[in-house]
Amino acid sequence: MPMPSTSPRDVVFPPGRQALYEKNRYSPAIRSNGFLFVSGQVGSRPDGSPEPDLQAQVRLAFDNLSAVLQAAGCTFDDVIDVTVFMVNPEAHFEAAWEVVGEYWGQAPHPTLTGIGVTWLYGFQFEIKVIAKLPVGAAGAAATR
Repeated sequence: MPMPSTSPRDVVFPPGRQALYEKNRYSPAIRSNGFLFVSGQVGSRPDGSPEPDLQAQVRLAFDNLSAVLQAAGCTFDDVIDVTVFMVNPEAHFEAAWEVVGEYWGQAPHPTLTGIGVTWLYGFQFEIKVIAKLPVGAAGAAATR
C-alpha cells in the first residue's frame, strides 16, 4: 500500500543567507504545529566564517537568530526553549553570558539547557531554540 503524500516542510529563510544554508544542506527553521524549530545559530559572518572575538561571536549568533525569528514573524519573547552549546565553558561562560543578557529580555525566561562541547566547526558558541508562533504566523507559506 503506498504511503500517503506528505506536504513539504514549511521552511523559513532569513534574508540574505539562503546560499549558506543550501551549501550546508539544512533548513534555518521549520514551522510545525504552531511552533518554530530553529537550527543552531552561530556567530558566522555573511560568508559563513566564524567571528573570531568571543563576545562579538555571541552577539552575531543572537543577531542571526533574531533574523530567523523575524522571518517567521517571531521575536525572542516567543522563544520557549533554548539549547546553548559552548566550547570550553569553564573559560568562556562568564564572557558569553554577559552578552546573552543583552538579548534575553525580562523574566520569565525560556527554559535552558547548556552543553559544553569540544568542537563547533570553528565556533565557540551556538544557540538553538523552539519558539511558539504568534497567531496567524503558524500557517504562513514558506518564505525564500
